[in-house]
Amino acid sequence: MGCFYSIDNDRRIEIKIKRSTFICSLRYVATVSEAKEFISSVSSEHKIATHNCWAYIVGEQAEICHSSDNGEPAGTAGRPMLNALQSHEMSNIAAVVTRYYGGVKLGVRGLIDAYGESVRCAVELSPCKKIVQVRKYIIDVPYFFNDTLLHHLHNAHAKITNSCYSEKVCHDVEVVEDLSSGVDDLLTEYQSSGRLTFVISEQEKKC
Repeated sequence: MGCFYSIDNDRRIEIKIKRSTFICSLRYVATVSEAKEFISSVSSEHKIATHNCWAYIVGEQAEICHSSDNGEPAGTAGRPMLNALQSHEMSNIAAVVTRYYGGVKLGVRGLIDAYGESVRCAVELSPCKKIVQVRKYIIDVPYFFNDTLLHHLHNAHAKITNSCYSEKVCHDVEVVEDLSSGVDDLLTEYQSSGRLTFVISEQEKKC
């Protein structure tokens, strides 16, 4: 599997080229459906824009990708946007570039450059993050063993995402898949000795 990158928070940037305003919006998406929902939401937000062009890439190997010129001349918007995402080795990403026409025609070359540059500027606003497989656990532990558990989870680079304190302590925990075998062994050992119970709740891709 190749190494791909995405973003963890929405990004938006606005640039002006020969009186036209280009607004690029980016979002992390895990599925094609999420990409389409994002495209629809941005298009609805900018109903009166001249164009809302888009591109997205999803999949463990960035194998699913699609783009649209949304009325611009064929090949001048969606494909340059997609190329900009691919040049940054991205996946699980959707981009929408909204254009408000300013009265000056850019020509084919100008449009290609403008749409590609809009996406590049948005991507490069801040460093992208590597997409990793994450394993999630739900752990129930008695109070007397909680501090010991937290110490070992910290050393194993596991992240506590939520905790609930009642009769016992319940932790939601996640760890990068590459490091999960050690956490599995640790929790299995403690469960066998009666010091806690746990389940693996799910696995997902995230930044």
